[in-house]
Amino acid sequence: MLEFQKQEGMDSLIELRNIKQSYDGGETYIIENLDFLIQNKPDQGEFVCVLGMSGCGKSTLLRYIAGLQKPTGGEVLVNGKPVSDDNRVSMVFQQYSSLPWMTVLDNVGLALRYKGISKKERDLKAMEIIELVGLAGHERKYAQYPTLSGGQLQRVAIARSLLANSQVLLMDEPFGALDVKTRLQMQDLLQDIWMKFHPTIIFVTHDIPEAVYLADDIYIMKYAPSCFVEHIHIDLPMERDRYTKRDPRFVELVNEVEDRMINVADGIYTTA
Repeated sequence: MLEFQKQEGMDSLIELRNIKQSYDGGETYIIENLDFLIQNKPDQGEFVCVLGMSGCGKSTLLRYIAGLQKPTGGEVLVNGKPVSDDNRVSMVFQQYSSLPWMTVLDNVGLALRYKGISKKERDLKAMEIIELVGLAGHERKYAQYPTLSGGQLQRVAIARSLLANSQVLLMDEPFGALDVKTRLQMQDLLQDIWMKFHPTIIFVTHDIPEAVYLADDIYIMKYAPSCFVEHIHIDLPMERDRYTKRDPRFVELVNEVEDRMINVADGIYTTA
């Protein structure tokens, strides 16, 4: 089990303590003794990628943080407090999650609507984000396929999450259903957003090169009962582009992560 050490002088942003998950009344646990810690880095943020075999609980982890699911045991804290409506974190799913009967503009401004902000003000704020994610000119279209492409619908979801809470973004394989070209474009868009807003992003993916390209830190979960067992720090320049992927160090890191993923699947952990 991976141990997370708090750095002195830094506050916890996301913290999971001794998480357990059972769906049969405690006879078996699919997640057990899971700890996870991300500390607050103002004006810097952190990009964390979570890897692991299918079914190990990566998406469940995000659902805990988003307040969409409660674990059987343990604590889930955001900014040092239990998850509630006051500190809920938005989540971008692999499936398109926009409301198809609403326009792009109304979808992006949805969280501000629930906060009671006037339509004029929320439309202004929503348009700023819409322009940032490259959707200017589409704001009056309905957020549905095929009116918008898959990549455009994911841009809507990212923009909505940014406007709801620019401090933390949860992303559950958001580019998994996209074609290769669109996926690469969305990776670069996410890099641009991270450099501009410096949010903390927790990103679940099965794509190792994608994880290495995007992340500051990669954490690997083992399977059943699941918990974190590996941590790899990605020592690449903060600003990255398509040429980063041709850097020998990038290739080395992809190979290292792949080797450690295979070892975890075989029950071998460097932290053991």
